[in-house]
Amino acid sequence: MLKDITIGQYFPGKSVVHRLDARCKLGLVFLFMVVLFSVQGVAAYSLLALFAVLVVLLSKISLRMIVKSLKSIVFMVFFVSILNLFYTQGTSLFPNVWLFHRITLEGVFMTISMIVRIVLLIVVTSMLSYTTSPIVLTDAIEYILNPFKKIGLPVHELAMMMTIAMRFIPTLIDETGKIIDAQKARGADFESGNLFKRVKALIPILVPLFVSAIRRADDLAIAMESRCYRGGEGRTRFHILKSRLQDKLILFGTLLFYGGVVCVSIFVVLP
Repeated sequence: MLKDITIGQYFPGKSVVHRLDARCKLGLVFLFMVVLFSVQGVAAYSLLALFAVLVVLLSKISLRMIVKSLKSIVFMVFFVSILNLFYTQGTSLFPNVWLFHRITLEGVFMTISMIVRIVLLIVVTSMLSYTTSPIVLTDAIEYILNPFKKIGLPVHELAMMMTIAMRFIPTLIDETGKIIDAQKARGADFESGNLFKRVKALIPILVPLFVSAIRRADDLAIAMESRCYRGGEGRTRFHILKSRLQDKLILFGTLLFYGGVVCVSIFVVLP
């Protein structure tokens, strides 16, 4: 299960999505989330799903990686589905059948809508980390948040922390897998027993994991200090973010598409 978590991983490439300005990608992903949770209807969701498929194809990321990123949210999707199915008021589909009498037509539509939203959200946001290196992503976040410097917000430090956190997710997941394998080799059992025994069995995993995380953080701090890192003040960049004509055209076209999806959601009603 841990190997299915692909958050924070970066896959180098030369696709259109890889070459797109990171600032443009950040803005478009944020607007995608806004549109995704604002629209309703089969037509609007179908257009957004086609957009997500197009992004995946243009990025040339393996479909297997996309599926792996979705496998890690199966439990969350199941939990959300149960809540929407049994706790949404409306017309009952099974009036006289045990607990199933709570399942309503509105609940079914709500469940399908939430599943589609979650899947599309994971796919599109995953493409951001898959196609953008951590350094470029840090620069893009800092550039977008730069106006907040006027109110005293430590923009550079905030962007650096966000990127380091994303970067170390795969590392900690790999470290957790190694610790689990080592504990199993010593006879540890994580699968049998009741819930309390399973939680107690996690202690031999959590303690060395926290120790390893603190050690890695300390090593990173020493490495940054040895390279004379003193924050963002006066810092220069080897690669300066530049917007090309292609980036502007893609941004403009995608914004038009988002506007079209909103219009479809408002004016087009499908059964």
